[in-house]
Amino acid sequence: MKKILLLAVFTIAFACNTKKETTQVAAISCGQCNFNLDSEKGCSLAVKINDKAYFVDGFSIDDFGDAHDETTGFCSVIRNGEITGYIENERFIASHLKLVD
Repeated sequence: MKKILLLAVFTIAFACNTKKETTQVAAISCGQCNFNLDSEKGCSLAVKINDKAYFVDGFSIDDFGDAHDETTGFCSVIRNGEITGYIENERFIASHLKLVD
């Protein structure tokens, strides 16, 4: 009986700590160059959701080519991407990101 109770407690505790990931198409770009974020130095990947920008953890700004390329770089243009993850501590924790433009 104690083992069943202990298992139930761990199951409930784990379920309460799970983050709910969502998938959506959002604007993705350099947070400093295009979304006016200034809490980090240098260029960093960011996503804009509901008119609010968040730095992205899980992907780098250079994972999709040269960030400073004039036609496709995140420091020069805002691109659209399908992104999966959740917001935690004012950052977007991403598990999937695919450009759609």
